[in-house]
Amino acid sequence: MKRLMIVAAVAALIAAPADVSAQGWLHSLGQKAAGKAIGKIEEAATKKDKKADKAERQDEPEQRDEQESAAESAAPANRTAETAYAKTDFVPGDLVIFADDLEGEQLGEFPSQWDLVNGSAEVAKHDGRMCIFLENDNTEIAPLINGDSKNYLPEQFTLEFDYWCNGAEDYNAGIHLRLIDAEANNCGNIHIATEELVSWGIQKPREGEVNGEYDALETIERQNAWNHFALSFNKRAMKIYINGTRIANLPNVKAPTAFSISGEFWDDHRYLLTGFRLAQGAVPLYDRVMSEGKIVTYAITFDVAKATIKPESMVEINRIKKLMEEQPSLNFEVQGHCDNTGSAATNDRLSQQRAEAIVLKLVELGVDRSRLSAVGKGSNEPIADNSTNEGRARNRRVEFVKK
Repeated sequence: MKRLMIVAAVAALIAAPADVSAQGWLHSLGQKAAGKAIGKIEEAATKKDKKADKAERQDEPEQRDEQESAAESAAPANRTAETAYAKTDFVPGDLVIFADDLEGEQLGEFPSQWDLVNGSAEVAKHDGRMCIFLENDNTEIAPLINGDSKNYLPEQFTLEFDYWCNGAEDYNAGIHLRLIDAEANNCGNIHIATEELVSWGIQKPREGEVNGEYDALETIERQNAWNHFALSFNKRAMKIYINGTRIANLPNVKAPTAFSISGEFWDDHRYLLTGFRLAQGAVPLYDRVMSEGKIVTYAITFDVAKATIKPESMVEINRIKKLMEEQPSLNFEVQGHCDNTGSAATNDRLSQQRAEAIVLKLVELGVDRSRLSAVGKGSNEPIADNSTNEGRARNRRVEFVKK
């Protein structure tokens, strides 16, 4: 049976100079560690016949052409991903508790919003995205949330993150999402394995455990690409998703109050993680627009510094589309908002482009263009403190304002 790989090898990090600051990263490891890493990288590259590709990547114009070609060839895959998310029943939470896309972090340093439980981890960059690189086998990290390491998960929450999968095979390796209860005991483990399956063992509220697995990821997971993991919890019901497809529906499990993430691997296999988003509950859209006059959402996200809508955003966009179908008199001004990172001119332009991209997507789905308008607010209307990571995450939002 084919095995699922949740990682990108160090070779992928070093062999792509446009995406990975290789020299700075190696320097941070120190001379001895760098030599060891290079040896593994060269061995892996030889096995996978990547040397020619690596030479081509040294030429920046050629690499830009390759990236543009890759983007064109990826269009059908993105369309397929959008279709999958259009059918999902996953509903992202509304109030962001914790968010980390690693932007602004220093390559080679330990990620500032996390605590190290075991092993070694550092900030890296791969495929154009800042991420967490789990360096050692059984490295385990836990988020730092409001200074509380044990009791920060509410009764209703959603947890999302992206992981890189390169399609390699490695028996029993994988990512472990460990769930922790109020007594600091393990109450569940979700294992995204390299056998192209996800397995789980989750405690019930009183006694016993729910065990299971889903072993058809070859039809869901994207190889040599970022994949999206999502979990929703509602008092006692838990659902698990990969790329918008629900793979587990557990009706009665013990409530977790905290979590950690670890990686298990051998040789040159590594795990890359990014795009973390923990949010509380979800209020029906119509209730929100009627009570507040608008819908504030953090579930519509974009590629870094671009107006390209991520596939997982189709969950929320389709909810808006459905709401507008059910309420034909409801019209929206779509507002894009940024945090204060970058110049005001850049933020104004980017927020306008993103608002327009959302409008175009809704029109593509069948919404009458006359019912929508797009306005970029830049960083001019913050709703939280831009000096904190959580505040900046709240300020990066989309608002659908009733008009």
